[in-house]
Amino acid sequence: MAGKRRNLAKPSDMFDRDWEWSELTAFAADPGPEATLGVVSGRRRQGKSFLLDSLARAAGGFYFCAYEATEAESLRRFGEELGQYTRAAGPLRFDRWEQCVDALLALGREKPVPVVIDEFPYLARATPSLPSIVQVAYGPRRPERLESRTRLLLCGSSLSFMGGLLGGTSPLRGRASLELIVQPLDFRQAASFWGIDDPRLALLVHSVVGGTPAYRREFVRDDVPAGLDDFDAWVCRTALSPRSPLYREARYLLADESDLRDRALYHSVLAALASGNATAGGIAGCLGRPAGDITHPLTVLQDCGLVRREVDAFRKNRSVYRIGEPLIAFDHVVARTKLALLDRGLAEQVWEDSRARFLSAVVGPHFEQICREWVAHFAAPETFGGMPIDVSYGTVADPAARTSHEVDVVVRGAVGQDNGVLLSLGEAKWDQVMGEGHLERLRHITELLAGRGIDTSAVRPACYSGAGFTDGLWNAQANGEVVLVDLRRLYAAE
Repeated sequence: MAGKRRNLAKPSDMFDRDWEWSELTAFAADPGPEATLGVVSGRRRQGKSFLLDSLARAAGGFYFCAYEATEAESLRRFGEELGQYTRAAGPLRFDRWEQCVDALLALGREKPVPVVIDEFPYLARATPSLPSIVQVAYGPRRPERLESRTRLLLCGSSLSFMGGLLGGTSPLRGRASLELIVQPLDFRQAASFWGIDDPRLALLVHSVVGGTPAYRREFVRDDVPAGLDDFDAWVCRTALSPRSPLYREARYLLADESDLRDRALYHSVLAALASGNATAGGIAGCLGRPAGDITHPLTVLQDCGLVRREVDAFRKNRSVYRIGEPLIAFDHVVARTKLALLDRGLAEQVWEDSRARFLSAVVGPHFEQICREWVAHFAAPETFGGMPIDVSYGTVADPAARTSHEVDVVVRGAVGQDNGVLLSLGEAKWDQVMGEGHLERLRHITELLAGRGIDTSAVRPACYSGAGFTDGLWNAQANGEVVLVDLRRLYAAE
């Protein structure tokens, strides 16, 4: 970013988001001589609008939030709000978006001014040529751009739309100097945001609501479990209560992606994933469809951020798919098939019947993902003898036993000048006290890999447990034979 950064104080009521605020304020205050363009995206409820509205207020900029409307209505609203911002004698009148964009460029003739168009996809659906209109307005030699220091930010919650705004053959490809994705809070930030000190309770809550900030404030009105003993009751009065907005939220997340056509198919794909079908073939078989029929839905769900694809660390031609939003996994495993009972207020009965399935099908896989995230973002380099670079899962064939072994946490990283060193093989168990048998299994898998010619000299076995470890395993760690990661270590600084 050109020039010296101008410090704008972050609002006192904004939790975390330090990095996002720093990037946005640097963009807004860029003293460069030409108008610039930025794109901000992220799923709903992550606080994008709060961030951008706060930025506009702090820097004296203009903020316009679109909603679903005809082109004529949106132009009228835009003129009214821009007239209020500029203190014009009355509403400004615009017949075309070309005039609107030039009016925004005119705002920055004297100094850098941030301008936000929030929910940009709504405007683009009513006026499909709008991205091209912005492209033309930001032409390299166009005087209106060269004489302006407007810092235009286009924001949207439709990840499939926003993801394509700067890619491929999009008119705006190459025009933006900022592309920012506002992600959910990570598991540690989420625990702090919810004010939960008990790591076990924090992980259980995260397995239901993930790291979406709005779910605490707007959706459950700061109803936080008082402790582990209150978790079951909390689930019943929030996620399983028809009176709570959280109850229907998982089914509404796909509705945010208005470009989707056959939503029933997308929900069925998510249901297949939630029931344990992780491969494309398994999903297709569960749905009774040819594998080719689910290729496009899986791609779209990845673009929406609702599904993630993971490549096997040892079999690059094999991938698995996992639900990327905890609330969707919770809804499909616990609530979706019991809506008739839940609508009658029988949350306690449904939860009693579903709790064990929640722990195995939701919390177990979620714990494995949290362990991978811990390695990627929080583990110290000395923990695994190098800097983790790639963290994934893997399967290792065992021909002699006619089986294969799944490895929950595979860590590759940098040691010296080598960036592809296999640093660790790990197993994660949410509900089991892990012992020497788990360590022996990891050693056996290491031997199998060595037999295939893979360099395992730097491998450190790792056990991740939500229930603890035997004394023998603690002794093994003291002797440097294994890395142990419990809930306290997951949530404490490394």
